[in-house]
Amino acid sequence: MVRLAKMRKSTSDSSLERLIYCRNPATTTGQKEMKQTNWRSRMLFKTFPVRESRHTLPQRKSYGPTTEEVTQWAQSLDNLLSSKCGFTSLRLFMKSEHCEENIEFWMACEEFRKIRSRSKLKSRAKTIYDEFIRADSPKEINLDFHTKESLHQSLLIPIQSSFKAAQNRVYFLMEHNSYPRFLDSELYQQLCRIAAGER
Repeated sequence: MVRLAKMRKSTSDSSLERLIYCRNPATTTGQKEMKQTNWRSRMLFKTFPVRESRHTLPQRKSYGPTTEEVTQWAQSLDNLLSSKCGFTSLRLFMKSEHCEENIEFWMACEEFRKIRSRSKLKSRAKTIYDEFIRADSPKEINLDFHTKESLHQSLLIPIQSSFKAAQNRVYFLMEHNSYPRFLDSELYQQLCRIAAGER
């Protein structure tokens, strides 16, 4: 119970990361075994409730994307990121590959561009810089020296587009690296099966 409580606490930092474990459909009610597969395939996203089909047992309610959603995810990275469940899926996958700083930086930039207050822009710009840009920062992203210097200078008078070049660079990296691997991943295939009503 303690371990479960800690797990829930560690994933409660975002409503997009509420995860539930899936029990092996082949096990009986009295069994406590979990399906021994990759941990990614044992997690579903508690984001959108999936409508239960007539073949689904009432007590086996699960959550996941629709068939239309997972199909759109394969069409472009934009479609994937614009979907709540898609964003969560990609973030989980990137965490498993230890490169989640890219998608977290991209999201931070998206939120930054919506800020209107000058004082908040300056405060948030420094926070993003310290977390993702500064050398030896906890989630340092891969940027060239020129871009980093330009960002450092923009901290004096930041504007909504201050991180645009860096965000575009990170988007390019995700589009050509993490995104194709995600589409080939066990996690994506599992989500496709769940969307189709399979287990």
